[in-house]
Amino acid sequence: MPVSHTVPAREGLALRIAAGQSFSVVNTHGTQVVDTWAFNEADMGEFMSMEHTRAGLKRLCARVGDAYLSNRRRPILMLADDTSPGRHDTLIAACDVHRYRQLGHQGHHDNCTENLAAALQALGLAPPETPSPLNLFMNIPWELNGDLFWNEPMSMAGDAVTLRAEMDLVAVFSCCPMDLLPINGKDCVIRDVEIRLG
Repeated sequence: MPVSHTVPAREGLALRIAAGQSFSVVNTHGTQVVDTWAFNEADMGEFMSMEHTRAGLKRLCARVGDAYLSNRRRPILMLADDTSPGRHDTLIAACDVHRYRQLGHQGHHDNCTENLAAALQALGLAPPETPSPLNLFMNIPWELNGDLFWNEPMSMAGDAVTLRAEMDLVAVFSCCPMDLLPINGKDCVIRDVEIRLG
């Protein structure tokens, strides 16, 4: 029987996923970016790597049937299905306190880097570093001259990305709390998402 988990707005969630198990990240409201990580459960020093994946796939975004690779160039997650327009970011680092200061925010701001650490801590784990995440539903178009743009998501309410674990892993999800740029919709409101384990 499928099991559903909610990732609260502005927070993170870590789940253990067995090899061969699939899960779906459901953009409940259609506008929420979800920073996503995967770590080898047996060795947290091996994790999903966007730079290794781009080199392996020879493109910026995976297509259904493609595998995201670890920093040891092994398949760690396979993209099984995607009902969204398929626009997901593999370039942008997780937000952190330094990013919000750079944008002019004063004081503490919730961020994906701390959400990753807190979610893993709830399982008694710690990240060896903060890998660049797979930013599901994040729309960062780029121009031929190299310019990047922080645009609103193209996803709609209920759009989902289904991934299959290629090894026993710990997956971490963060509802990105960025509310100073329109990456979570023009209203900059952070919302919850759903994780469905198949």
